[in-house]
Amino acid sequence: MNNYDLDDALVQFVNDPLVSPWTLRHAFEGVQIFGGIGSGKTSGSGRTIAMKYLKYGFGGLVLTVKHDEVDTWKEYCEAAGRIDDLLILEPSGKYNFNFLTYVSESVGKKEALTENVVEVLKTVIKASQEKDGGGNDNAFWETALDMLMFNVIDLCKLAYGQITVQLLYDIANTLPQMELTTKTPEQKEADSKKATPFKTAHALAVANVEKELKQWHKDLSEEYKEKLKKTGSIKQAYLSDLANARLLNTLNQFFFITLKNLNDKTRSIIDFMFSGFLFRLLREPIYSTFCKNTSNIAPENSLNGKIIVLNMPVKIYNKVGRDCQILFKYIWQRTMEKRRTKDNNRPVFLWADEAQNFIHEHDADYQATTRSSRVSTVYLTQNLPNYLAALDGKRGEYKVKSFIGTLGTKIFHANSDLDTNIYSSNLVGEKEYERTQQGMSGGEENTGYSVNRTSAFEKVMRPEDFVGLKNGGKKNKEIVQGLVHVQGSSIFANDNFYIVKFLQDRTANI
Repeated sequence: MNNYDLDDALVQFVNDPLVSPWTLRHAFEGVQIFGGIGSGKTSGSGRTIAMKYLKYGFGGLVLTVKHDEVDTWKEYCEAAGRIDDLLILEPSGKYNFNFLTYVSESVGKKEALTENVVEVLKTVIKASQEKDGGGNDNAFWETALDMLMFNVIDLCKLAYGQITVQLLYDIANTLPQMELTTKTPEQKEADSKKATPFKTAHALAVANVEKELKQWHKDLSEEYKEKLKKTGSIKQAYLSDLANARLLNTLNQFFFITLKNLNDKTRSIIDFMFSGFLFRLLREPIYSTFCKNTSNIAPENSLNGKIIVLNMPVKIYNKVGRDCQILFKYIWQRTMEKRRTKDNNRPVFLWADEAQNFIHEHDADYQATTRSSRVSTVYLTQNLPNYLAALDGKRGEYKVKSFIGTLGTKIFHANSDLDTNIYSSNLVGEKEYERTQQGMSGGEENTGYSVNRTSAFEKVMRPEDFVGLKNGGKKNKEIVQGLVHVQGSSIFANDNFYIVKFLQDRTANI
């Protein structure tokens, strides 16, 4: 285990002996960078922090929105001498990550497998809904979706002893439907004889349970058999003794009673929420990368100092690109939380430019524990409304505030968004200023002077001040300005904020 000290200096934002360095401890408290288009947030503070992390030896995960971000990180790693640590997970690339296999193998108890798979899928589906403006706070819909996923996954597992995206999709698309009263007896009989993936899976599940049941019955003593026969409690006995028999009984109740009798609108919504997500995973080249092939890359690579870049930018792969990155991100976060820092305390980072694309409901809870997990979250976005739009609009305001509040360092670059500028102005706060007024009284021969001193509290940075911060380029001599605010730490002499200059020069900040 390497000795990574929480008080190790990472960034000296201001070349002044009175200004303390920004440390590893600050990094683990999270970083949020705001800046409008062309503000220099990526090439200024973003690049500075990325280079410091790479030089220090961080492992990491990078999410992408734009097509050129992978080239940016190649450049960073090359400049930092870390190019051999760069792993690029991309469609049709050299690396694959079979997420179902990974989740299955990483769960200690088989009983917990279904719950873990459901949690991963639900997190991605819900994040995708909120991003697309379809989020719904109604607990009924969430419960209905949970029940559907739990039962389909359990049926697949009971029938085949494994879970694959193809099997889940096939079963989910052929679930029992409410019988139409307009059908003739002949039509109903013909339908009952049609083979479907659901019927096949259910028949296999029944056969597997019956096999267990026969063995169970064979192992009973004759005396106990007679007792069960007399009391008529044989079903109660095997349901008590056989977990799979209880499971099959639950599956039958759900598929043939609960699901079949759901309202058509409700049924269609939860069906499409689940099967629609699986459908996107089944399309190439995503299917081969995340579902079909054996994994040769995993979140644990970051703990060994590797920088994993998910090169499936949202601008190119759209919804499926975002979904797959959120899926990998969530699994990566869970892996980082589970690691034993006594055995491996290498610092790692989670990096997302245009971060509003990758927010999910567990981010705030996750961020609350990243310090002890030795993880630095670095999110860049243009403004607060981006997050609001991604998290259910105005209804998601408290979700956004909750999440932003967990990121200890905030950097504000040039911005014309009023909401963001008001937020940053309020965050910096007010200071007491003394005003001096001089007055003159009296006539020509009896003139008197007076000096009045009053104090008042005023904004240190008014919202409109953020519009004028330098945004780099030749006109500003490659200088980007950003107000750096560090919570609970007066590293800038007696203040916890300072307007810092960042150089866009490619050879600087290394």
